[in-house]
Amino acid sequence: MRIRLTLLTILMIGAVSATAGEDWPQWRGAQRDGVWREEGLTDRFDQPQIPIRWTVPIGSGYTGPTVADGRVYVMDRLTDPEQMERVLCFDWQTGERLWSHAYECVYVGIGYQAGPRASVTVDEGRAYSIGAMGHLFCFDAATGQVHWNRDLNAEYSIRMPNWGIASAPLIEDDLVILQIGGEDACLVAFDKVTGEPRWTALPDDASYSAPIVVDQAGHRVLICFTGGRIVGLDPATGELHWQFPHPWERWPIAISTPVVQDDLLLLSDAHKGSLLLRLLQDRPDIEKVWHRRREEVPNEEALHCLNSTPMIDGDYIYGADSRGILRCLDLATGEQIWQDETATPPTRFGTVHLVRQGDRTWLFNERGELIIGRLTPEGFQELSRAKLIETTTEQYRVRDGVTWSHPAFAYQHVFARNDRELLCADLSATSEQ
Repeated sequence: MRIRLTLLTILMIGAVSATAGEDWPQWRGAQRDGVWREEGLTDRFDQPQIPIRWTVPIGSGYTGPTVADGRVYVMDRLTDPEQMERVLCFDWQTGERLWSHAYECVYVGIGYQAGPRASVTVDEGRAYSIGAMGHLFCFDAATGQVHWNRDLNAEYSIRMPNWGIASAPLIEDDLVILQIGGEDACLVAFDKVTGEPRWTALPDDASYSAPIVVDQAGHRVLICFTGGRIVGLDPATGELHWQFPHPWERWPIAISTPVVQDDLLLLSDAHKGSLLLRLLQDRPDIEKVWHRRREEVPNEEALHCLNSTPMIDGDYIYGADSRGILRCLDLATGEQIWQDETATPPTRFGTVHLVRQGDRTWLFNERGELIIGRLTPEGFQELSRAKLIETTTEQYRVRDGVTWSHPAFAYQHVFARNDRELLCADLSATSEQ
């Protein structure tokens, strides 16, 4: 009996330690800031291909995976025998499918039709998904039972963005908040438990940028980069605190997430470059610090982010522009310190996702490579690079395909997807790379 109890204890400890570490329960991680806070990770890759723990087949889509409570969530699209979107849930250790939910979804007026865009958000045992046409679901995160759902396009007459609804659901207190571009409802909020409408705000067109919430001047402030301006709202009511007009050119194109460090707010898009605002601390308001775009500076030395969200580290900004070129800017002035073209081959819509972890940055490029690097004012230092996942062509049918979806980092592992598979790889210091 003692032997059996000891074995059971070991197995239980193993099960607990397997999921020890920080979840990646929403877009850009636990705090929605693109920071991986785990330690004990490998310093370098010893093989050209990172060993894969498991892989499972899925359909196409742009949705980056999320990880919470030992489960991995992702969305995809199928077109045969009918057009449908799916929400899928897998066991993080084995890749076993735990549940899936499919619903009919015909894409109308959407370019780049590979599939859903927005990452699933997991909160207090519920999983929230929104598809490219505005189908919103709240699931039991463990079983996939539908708690409630809404067809936001039918309810709010969405002025559909060129590339569909892409902004990941945001949970704030008892609300789930989304950017959809509806009639007088660019932003909408629902009771996260019941799905009942709580507020709508703004007549703006939607962008693809995910909103965030920060503390400012004693208030919680919802920050959103809409199709025409940057706004700060009361997340409980939708009331407008402040705005900074930033009208789109050609079409709304903002994809990158707003980035905050202390009292500074950074926005970047492919058409208008980068904008730094200051969040005033005596009242919920803002002031412009600088705006820098390639057409107005020597040698086009400006950061125009497309699919990639930049990061602020100390007194510097690091990011990949719409051609995949890494750039470092002086935070105080926006002036370029250096640029580097080695993280991914420079090309139209080139994509590099940056995730900070301690004094290192993990870079996942559109060639399916994972890079361990350091970004400093002195330059980009590549520590190690290896292939993680193959490129596929549904997301972008040029070159030999891309891997544009943002990976998830949790439990000392990386979770990545393309248009054919979802995979998991061990990045712990004890793994054999």
